[in-house]
Amino acid sequence: MMSIRRRSAISSYPEEMEKSSGKTPQPRICCLISLSAMFWVLILTFHFSAFSTPPIIGPDQPSGNHQFVLEETSMQNIPKFDNTNIQKPPVESENLSEKVPSLPPPAIVPQPKPVNNLPEAYNLKDHVTDQYSSGTGSEPQQSQLTDKKPPVIQNQPEKPPQSFAFEKALRMSENQSDPCGGRYIYVHNLPSRFNDDMLRDCKKLSLWTNMCKFMINDGLGPPLDNSGGVFSDTGWYATNQFAVDVIFSNRMKQYECLTSDSSIAAAVFVPFYAGFDIARYLWGYNISTRDAASLDLVNWLEKRPEWKVMGGKDHFLVAGRITWDFRRLTENEEDWGNKLLFLPAARNMSMLVVESSPWNANDFGIPYPTYFHPSRDADVFIWQERMRKLERKWLFSFAGAPRPDNPKSIRGQIIDECRNSSVCKLLECDFGESKCHSPSSIMQMFQSSLFCLQPQGDSYTRRSAFDSMLAGCIPVFFHPGSAYVQYTWHLPKNYTRYSVFIPENDLRNGNVTIEERLRQYSPLMVKQMREEVINLIPSLIYADPRSKLETFKDAFDVAVEAIINKVAKIRRDMVEGKEDKDFIEENSWKYALLDEDQGTVGAHVWDPFFSKPKDGGSDPGNSASAEAAKNSWKSEQRSQKF
Repeated sequence: MMSIRRRSAISSYPEEMEKSSGKTPQPRICCLISLSAMFWVLILTFHFSAFSTPPIIGPDQPSGNHQFVLEETSMQNIPKFDNTNIQKPPVESENLSEKVPSLPPPAIVPQPKPVNNLPEAYNLKDHVTDQYSSGTGSEPQQSQLTDKKPPVIQNQPEKPPQSFAFEKALRMSENQSDPCGGRYIYVHNLPSRFNDDMLRDCKKLSLWTNMCKFMINDGLGPPLDNSGGVFSDTGWYATNQFAVDVIFSNRMKQYECLTSDSSIAAAVFVPFYAGFDIARYLWGYNISTRDAASLDLVNWLEKRPEWKVMGGKDHFLVAGRITWDFRRLTENEEDWGNKLLFLPAARNMSMLVVESSPWNANDFGIPYPTYFHPSRDADVFIWQERMRKLERKWLFSFAGAPRPDNPKSIRGQIIDECRNSSVCKLLECDFGESKCHSPSSIMQMFQSSLFCLQPQGDSYTRRSAFDSMLAGCIPVFFHPGSAYVQYTWHLPKNYTRYSVFIPENDLRNGNVTIEERLRQYSPLMVKQMREEVINLIPSLIYADPRSKLETFKDAFDVAVEAIINKVAKIRRDMVEGKEDKDFIEENSWKYALLDEDQGTVGAHVWDPFFSKPKDGGSDPGNSASAEAAKNSWKSEQRSQKF
């Protein structure tokens, strides 16, 4: 009953005002009595209805009484609402104490502003019921929850996104203030048995060639004499075609964005001389010896914390040999090479080789080294300008030897046509002394030719293709595997801009002669194509490892940038949960030819060049290529491969 008397204190406030004026009119007293009676009825109704419904836990104060107070006070036009004495009326539990807890002492409600100044969204009820939202009052009954809806149960929160150890490195590319942001390379500090020890024992790197002389000058070899005026005065070396291992590693030592913190690295370099390793054991050694260093390397890498970040997918290494030297299919002692690129761990890494496999996704072609290794940008500018001004008296030229043991080779036809043409220059290469072994003779012939023929060698590719482009000579290819699907990082996808393509079958079937085809190009077209070739020179050469070009990107820079982009895409796809389930590794050569807006591959005009023979399940192409790799050693006996 105390609550009723406290409530009446509010309703009697007008009476006190009137008493102060000394007036007590009878009609007003009657009115107050009537209102008091109505108030008692409401209280009793509220009392019985409250216990007629089971209690429900909720945060809201009953709205009916509050509305009454607000309406009553507003009717009296009271300028200030005095809430210091308001408290919640106690509710008798009638032996329902287990269901309805007793009320604590009344809570003091903050004093609101005058009613006249209340904003539209103001709700007095929100202030009065603070005692419940704070957990200090008893729970209201279900029938009293008339203004506020019960809280809506939200959906379960999504699981937090998966975190990746490489996220810091991925964010580095967004740091505009860091010139190396997104370009950092971490280099593994490998035990010397994987690199330097091989150089110290350089006499064993080749069965027929003393590689020691080619290891000087950071792998560039001895300087070339320019007495004939074919070269520039500086920057020319007798570089071995298989020296990319050491050249690339020494260039990496001068890379401007090396880091000792692998957590910010865009990629991880493994300075393993894979090409030198296999070259030691290709002939006369069992498969255990051939595989030993590769297995040792993988075992070492897999124990490293850097490897565990992506399982090796951010790692890359370089081998200055063709891919078939690292793709032994079986455990037969007679099979060629080692199995480095078939090891599960190595399949995650990217391996840069001078000739890649069209049917595999873990190797990428990079240019053979040429003889030119400039140390300054000016050396490149001077050479390019010189190539533009040369007079070229031969329509086309060819340097090479026939392949009588290979019935599919078109070299014999090329040599025959060149011999019988007055506009072709021929350098025949075979055992014994030959001008083919002289860098100055080769470069002089290329410098005097408009087009340079580049048929397949013992395998798809030839070093000669890069020597000819260095001389500003437009290359003529007969198989897309000789360049177009190999060096997609370094050459334009639109091969017609810088080269001529004559399918091998066109020559075999006598559908066209080389001279007829080349004469179809106008002098203007030839000039435009030659200019494209000359502009490509910086990206096809390896700068002197002891220096760095300032404005040009050499073959090393292009390859590193491509690797960084590849790793970044893999990381973004992992974060976004993307997976190319339609990827077909056998079609790897096609994916490199896709434009950025293309996502799938289909039939291609070059499919016949890369169709695999159906021979009962063996890996097509590899057996023939392994045989070609064996034959390539014959060229090494001649000191150089053309």
